[in-house]
Amino acid sequence: MDKKMETKWPERISYGLSDAADNLVFQVMTTYLLFFYTDVYGLEPGAVAILFVVARIADTLESLLIGLMIDRTHSRFGKSRPFFLWYAFPYVIFAILTFVTPNFSTTGKLVWAYITYLGLGFFYTAVNVPITSVLPTMTKNERELTLLGVIRQFCGSSVQIIVAVFTLPLVALFGQGNQKTGFLVTIIVFGAISLVLILNTFFHIRERHTIKEISHQPIQNVVRMLWRNKQWLIISIVIFLYWLVTAIKNQTTIYYFKYALHNESLVPWANSFTLAALVGVLLIMHLTSSRSKKKTMQIGIILAFSGQCLLSVGVYSSLLSVLFIGILINSIGHGIIVGLVSIMIADTIRYGMAMGIQAEGVLASTDDFGVNLGLGFGGLVTAGLFHVSGYLPNKMQNTSTLHMININYVWLPFLIYLLMMAVLYFYDEEKMQHAIKNKSAVK
Repeated sequence: MDKKMETKWPERISYGLSDAADNLVFQVMTTYLLFFYTDVYGLEPGAVAILFVVARIADTLESLLIGLMIDRTHSRFGKSRPFFLWYAFPYVIFAILTFVTPNFSTTGKLVWAYITYLGLGFFYTAVNVPITSVLPTMTKNERELTLLGVIRQFCGSSVQIIVAVFTLPLVALFGQGNQKTGFLVTIIVFGAISLVLILNTFFHIRERHTIKEISHQPIQNVVRMLWRNKQWLIISIVIFLYWLVTAIKNQTTIYYFKYALHNESLVPWANSFTLAALVGVLLIMHLTSSRSKKKTMQIGIILAFSGQCLLSVGVYSSLLSVLFIGILINSIGHGIIVGLVSIMIADTIRYGMAMGIQAEGVLASTDDFGVNLGLGFGGLVTAGLFHVSGYLPNKMQNTSTLHMININYVWLPFLIYLLMMAVLYFYDEEKMQHAIKNKSAVK
């Protein structure tokens, strides 16, 4: 394995800032869009649930489409890198349009939501898949790949926390009591910063390791490689489960504090404890120096589960200190898990190259595919359960709805963490790394 570091710090930071750029908009969407649609724009929860499902189905197809587009791209800038240049501007425009609130009829509002949200989903995919697909082309050094993945997730997680903590205060500041105006101005600010950061990534990163002989393979060859790449299939399921639990927890947080505790002002405080995710991300370099990535991710799942246990105690005992400690420990585990995702996907891309197929676009689309599918099901679960329980925006909630909030916030995450651990058990990292180091072992 090549020990030479091939990237310098300006390139590493620029690569990491690509995830920060996407998360400025993405985290507003995942954490507050359901609340925005129901409590600010006035859409019915059931209609929003269907919208989220339709959008996620579209996004999963778009993930594969963008992956195929990357693998078919012939450019002097490379295969993945030009997507940052081509799609940054439309991504930001649709982000802003999603939070525009025209005074249409109920049907008109829903049509507007479909057009803007589906458009945002497509362009998000177009600037997000390349972040993962470009990684294994930047260096052959395994520790450097891990370092780049950690830098990426550190930047992304930092912005997630900034968005989680400061979005509602910014909405209040910009809106002065008008949440429609507040959300719109906030997303304009976030979008402008995102545009600058995405373009910065395009100008400062480089693709160094594209093997021309295997980089543009027929689709049937790629499909055969995918079927043989079992580790890719397994990590894809783990990614889906991670984003499913993340969506359910994130979307329910504001409802829990607003309707169960009757104190919406605690949401930024609760979200501030997710800062601990950065600790988890930073632990990755240390943990992987003495153990496999699989074992490191298992540690992350155990920590997330343990934190969820404390969170449940805090919820049912009404002890905020215990609840916040639970969020903190859970976030450390989440930081480890999500920090390893792009690194492990990069390993599966290199595994595919050992099989004679360089299809980083399609393989990397798994990351975005899992995000979209997980968020789609998460949105369906949250909005769907609220709808059947009789949720009414900005009203005192009935017992059934409060029970549904607790199911989403406490109990469903327990089940999903256990499923993640069970699926990850079958991930054979040793076999994959042996094949990468000895290409002749894969025939």
